[in-house]
Amino acid sequence: MKTNLGNWHVMLPKDIAKRVPKTHLMTETEWRNLGVQQSQGWVHYMIHQPEPHILLFRRPLPNPKS
Repeated sequence: MKTNLGNWHVMLPKDIAKRVPKTHLMTETEWRNLGVQQSQGWVHYMIHQPEPHILLFRRPLPNPKS
C-alpha cells in the first residue's frame, strides 16, 4: 500500500536559521519554538545541506474515498 505524502518547505530568515540544530531533525516543539506556524502533523524529515535555512516537512495525506 502506497502512502501519499504532502511536502512543505519553510524558508527561515538568516538570524533564525542560525538556531536550527545541525545534528538532528527537529521535533514539533523545536520548530514551533523557532516561530514556524503550521497545522499539526507535519514532520521535519530532512536537512538539505546546501540550503540549511529551508526546513523540509512532510505529512501523510488523507486517503481519497473510492
